[in-house]
Amino acid sequence: MLRATMLVPVLLTALAVPAAAADSGCGEKGLRVPGAARSTAVCLPDLTTAGTAPGGHTDPADWEGLEGPGTVNPSGVPGIQIDGYFPDSSKTNSTHGWNHDSQFVIRLPRRWNGGLVVSGPPGVREQYANDRIIGDHVLAKGYAFAATDKGNTGPTIYEDGRRPGDGIQEWHLRMAQMTWAAKRVAAQRYGRAPRHTYVAGLSVGGYLVRGQLERFPWLYTGGVDWNAVLFTSKGPSLLTTLPPALRAYPRYAAGKPGAHEEMLAAGYPAGSEPLWGYHHKNLWDFLQRILREELDPSYDGAREAGTPFCAEGTGAGCDTDYDYGSRPRKVHAAVRRVSLTGRIHRPLISIHGTMDVLTPISENGDVYAEMVRKAGRERLHSYHRVPGGTHTDGLSAAFPALVRPMRSDFLTAFDRLEDWTQRGVRPE
Repeated sequence: MLRATMLVPVLLTALAVPAAAADSGCGEKGLRVPGAARSTAVCLPDLTTAGTAPGGHTDPADWEGLEGPGTVNPSGVPGIQIDGYFPDSSKTNSTHGWNHDSQFVIRLPRRWNGGLVVSGPPGVREQYANDRIIGDHVLAKGYAFAATDKGNTGPTIYEDGRRPGDGIQEWHLRMAQMTWAAKRVAAQRYGRAPRHTYVAGLSVGGYLVRGQLERFPWLYTGGVDWNAVLFTSKGPSLLTTLPPALRAYPRYAAGKPGAHEEMLAAGYPAGSEPLWGYHHKNLWDFLQRILREELDPSYDGAREAGTPFCAEGTGAGCDTDYDYGSRPRKVHAAVRRVSLTGRIHRPLISIHGTMDVLTPISENGDVYAEMVRKAGRERLHSYHRVPGGTHTDGLSAAFPALVRPMRSDFLTAFDRLEDWTQRGVRPE
């Protein structure tokens, strides 16, 4: 934590003058993003996706599959959008043809409520991933909204950095950098700094919410995490829950005895069985391999991110056979670098779906709530288990009888966070 704290000023010091844009009368001219290597500002009649999608100021592919069918979002929020990037040596993000990581977007509504919401994307998505599930809603409430790509994107995040865990460690630093810079930009635009700054996110974005409130709490008023990923040095983490599923699911699908019990024992909830096939095909193997390569690259030797869907019993670098507990101390040390502690310093509301089969609730949400309690920070934490919620709302279209969207639970949680931090009304 000390090293991370010391690195933040390094990321923030380089100040470059962004490309100037013609001032259309809404105040975008002269806005500067501290530390940015590039930024462009434009006045828009609508900062929500209803306006940004047709004009190419967001990327619908970035938020595809994150919301339920028939979702209706607010619209009609005029203001300023700033896109750009901070200095970075990696180039996994090709948005705008920049081929440059640490890209960001900042949106400043004309009618400002004095607050700021900052977010990082789930999974390996980019800076526009939260536009539909978070950005539209907070902009409609009058908040400024800022989002980062967290410093690396796509299927090769493990190539970023020199040491195991560097790529993930950068996520936390880029979130802090984005928050600090967005506060400064808001002060330029409105003449004063935000009164309240919140951090919010889904999945990996939720992991970053927790990390920010543990590592950089002075930047925030509070946060909301939604189906957050958990890393702990002794487990559980995705490195302990994904391999059992990769081993047991093929046997379960083939009707082999004992496989169902193994899935349940690994934390995958009874009743969620219809979701397992989709996750096995699309998520479990992919995430296991890239996260393991990031944190334990020596496991498969010179290969990068192992062999997709290698068969159980293959051994010798097969991620299906991965056993985190038996790995060398240096691997556990790498995971420790990116692990959470539960020592939050600002109010946090956590929501987690009981039908989540990517970050099973018994191995993620429940565990972090207990970590917070053991750390003596229970008074700062409000934890809510959401019956029928699964990892992303888009799955409610394919499994309408099994799961339900969690967006309304997130919005309720955000309202409760406002009440808690601005009016002293603690959630029940």
